[in-house]
Amino acid sequence: MYKDYLTVSNIVGPLLIVEKIEKVKYAELVEIETGDGQRRRGRVLDVSTERAIVQVFEGTAGLDVVKTRVRFLGRSERLGVSEDIIGRILDGSGRPKDGGPEIIAEKWLDINGSPINPCARDYPSEFIQTGFSAIDGMNPLVRGQKLPIFSGSGLPHARIAAQIARQAKVLGKAEKFAVVFGAMGITFEEANFFIEDFRRTGALERAVLFLNLANEPPIERISTPRLALTCAEYLAFDLDMHVLVILMDMTFYAEALREISAARKEIPGRRGYPGYLYTDLATMYERAGRIKGKKGSITLIPILTMPEDDKTHPIADLTGYITEGQIILSRELHRRGIYPPIDVLPSLSRLKDKGIGQEKTREDHADVLNQLFACYARGKEARELALILGEAALSDLDRLYLKFADLFENNFVRQGEFEDRSVEKTLDLGWKLLRLLPRRELKRIRPEFLDKYYQA
Repeated sequence: MYKDYLTVSNIVGPLLIVEKIEKVKYAELVEIETGDGQRRRGRVLDVSTERAIVQVFEGTAGLDVVKTRVRFLGRSERLGVSEDIIGRILDGSGRPKDGGPEIIAEKWLDINGSPINPCARDYPSEFIQTGFSAIDGMNPLVRGQKLPIFSGSGLPHARIAAQIARQAKVLGKAEKFAVVFGAMGITFEEANFFIEDFRRTGALERAVLFLNLANEPPIERISTPRLALTCAEYLAFDLDMHVLVILMDMTFYAEALREISAARKEIPGRRGYPGYLYTDLATMYERAGRIKGKKGSITLIPILTMPEDDKTHPIADLTGYITEGQIILSRELHRRGIYPPIDVLPSLSRLKDKGIGQEKTREDHADVLNQLFACYARGKEARELALILGEAALSDLDRLYLKFADLFENNFVRQGEFEDRSVEKTLDLGWKLLRLLPRRELKRIRPEFLDKYYQA
């Protein structure tokens, strides 16, 4: 039986302090009954021998120190999962938000999970096609990889996330594929956009959505990505599916963590974020990957908005240390009306070489990728030189590179919101651009590929 406590000694912001407790555990769920019989939910944030600090999900407004009754439930937060969870829209606590029935659970899983044991990890090696040339062609995503998108306020990361969710697929195999989408701190308008987009395009049939709105409790934002990853683990490692997890926006998650840390009066770290932000992010990110002997996999795309477009901000900085690269969105490209505004030069996929090539994408992929990088970098240098000296001061070759950079951005990076490009089409577009340049300039492509594709 659960024991009720009437020993609340203090209420501070969203926290209750309960005295004279027995056998209470960290992260245990709590039921709080107000003096007028209403019930609220909470979670143990800190515990000592006789005292527990409880975070109240719905806030402490209207609670009375004398009349408030606290019941510790003896378990941490869990998610009930079954195959029926696919196609459902849930809130940030895992409750149905789509008007459908409660999910009849085959099993209950602790949402805190565990990072994958490094010894049990299988190396990511299979290409995932997102349909974006700037990703598939230049910084490919590999099954089991963690590849974040670094965005900024006002950039179209929500549209890009929805498009990846619609278009992503594992090539060459008729394997079960699912998308788990976790959104934290988004507005009602954004939530409505995702729901309508997933329903209209049919993507909802293979997706699970967890949506936490901006007006909902910060503690719920801490649970939402863990619920999404718990659902993904069940689909991947119990049902043998390939799962793409998209988490948006990790900045709101980190700010909720900072808010809770401040309420607990912890010593702040960089820019007020708790000193354990790196560890906290790692406990989630490291749940993605492949496990030896298991067919399924979890590929993770966390999306975060960099405050003031600052790549050195703690959230972006620490995410970059944990993940295998990053896709960076450019405000300059966005101003020029280029969608998606992916800046390919500072973007990086550390596992790109493992997922491309013969029998994965195409034999010439690695060479084309390297040559496009080199030519685009040279073209941007020519653009900067033209701004300083004027275009008339450029050599004929530099003018070719300048034209290449403009066409690369307008024909290769730019594409429609509902344009799903295959990797073959992306590589063919790359060759079309490379044919602008003399063959002698294509030093990063092997002669046999030049013979086969340059004149095609």
